[in-house]
Amino acid sequence: MSIAGSLVGGGVTPVTIFLSFVVLVVSLLILVRRGRFVYALRNVPSPPALPFIGNAFQLNCPQEDFFRKLLSWSEKYGDIFLVWVGMRPFIWLYRVESVQPILSSTVHIDKSIEYRYLSDWLGTGLVTSDGEKWHARRKLLTSSFHNGVIEKYLGSSIREANVLVSRLRAEIGKPEFDVVPYAKLAALDVICDTAMGYHMNAQTNCGNEYVLAVDKMTSIVQKRFITFWAHPDILFNRTSWATEQQAALEVIHNFTNKVIAERKAEWKLKHDGNFNETPRKRQALLDHLLEVSQCGNTLLTDEDIREEVNTFMFAGHDTVATSVSWILYALGRHPKYQKKILQEYRSVIGCNEITMDGLKKLEFLDACMKESWRLYPAVPLIARQIYSPIKIMKTEVPTGSTVLVNTYILHRDPRHFPRPEVFYPERFLSQNAKPQPFTFVPFSAGSRNCIGWKFAQMEVKVFILSVLKAFEVRAVEDEEQLRLVSELVLVNRNGVRLTIMPRNYDGMCQ
Repeated sequence: MSIAGSLVGGGVTPVTIFLSFVVLVVSLLILVRRGRFVYALRNVPSPPALPFIGNAFQLNCPQEDFFRKLLSWSEKYGDIFLVWVGMRPFIWLYRVESVQPILSSTVHIDKSIEYRYLSDWLGTGLVTSDGEKWHARRKLLTSSFHNGVIEKYLGSSIREANVLVSRLRAEIGKPEFDVVPYAKLAALDVICDTAMGYHMNAQTNCGNEYVLAVDKMTSIVQKRFITFWAHPDILFNRTSWATEQQAALEVIHNFTNKVIAERKAEWKLKHDGNFNETPRKRQALLDHLLEVSQCGNTLLTDEDIREEVNTFMFAGHDTVATSVSWILYALGRHPKYQKKILQEYRSVIGCNEITMDGLKKLEFLDACMKESWRLYPAVPLIARQIYSPIKIMKTEVPTGSTVLVNTYILHRDPRHFPRPEVFYPERFLSQNAKPQPFTFVPFSAGSRNCIGWKFAQMEVKVFILSVLKAFEVRAVEDEEQLRLVSELVLVNRNGVRLTIMPRNYDGMCQ
């Protein structure tokens, strides 16, 4: 009997042989493709990694330890390094030579895969969308952040800053307190008013279920971003975080849907001629979206509107609160600059009301804010997913890679910022040289920079001025004592702890 006959007689049919051959060929192709992928990254230094799990064993550590590892690896491996998380390479960039090709690109604008963890909350709004949808939404929303509109938001910032000051008075004379929760509630009140036209009063009603739900969602998403084992849905969905997230989402979506429905009904009444209220002098973002959806050429569903409102509620409070907290920390470490800021304020604005023109003239306040953002960037990581090859630092980064710009390290490059660890606001004064492009990116840069950066800057200025006029601020911890964590925003594990004493600046105007 022939060999072929033996195979057939033994139950191995020609079809089985063919299928086995196909599987073998496909497997070889996958191995070759994977080999080329890994080979392309051969010159990028990396901490020792294990097969299949990569550097996961080194990342299984407290979050502040991981942050310190990023700093030590950047010193050890030079201008670029990569970390393998399972089979995925994460390439870390922190030199202007490598950062500029990414941030200036009009092709590599897609956020990293991890941003999908926000999709249940934000859908595909401006932060999470890509491609044509992102371009269309960016163009649509740009008009909501021009100078004229931002000026109309000034009153909301002043009002909530005054509430913040009144709330902080309870901390006078105490050994220490964490300023972050206070800043978060104040920023949430401002963005709720400007994005939805709704007075949440979060600062005086911090037990509000929407306020608690937003805080819970933000916390869970940040934890999932930096907890690598929670990345797969199959694992995350079996955690208590998933249950808590679902409950928070229900509260958030119900509230946003309710506000949209009410505002939509108002809009229709107004345009049917039955709306007798005085037209609003200031449009919230929601009003603008409803106007566009009803009268413009862009068709926006209620879900589309909800995506953008939720996006700005999320992005517009956490980064502002983080900025305010770290700026107060930096000024609390260097009290002499508090006096200089108030001296400038007295000479420029005096006892008059704060105006946009007045804020623009406060150059020293602006310099102190920028120096704080340099040392403690609110957003420490900017992540991009690579869907077409790009050359970075002589390496052809292949499709499927994730690159991360570490702004904390970028902003401390001694080539561009002499004495980088020193808080020295004078380096940003107008008479001094401006930073080289892409060496200082507190609001990212390029086509995907923060659309609301001017609004955020105005809001932060108002908050800082209001606090400094009311209090002398001191920071409790030295920088060496900080336990930094790189979440969606830059966090200190122990909070940003301050002490305050009364300062009666307004008494001079009586």
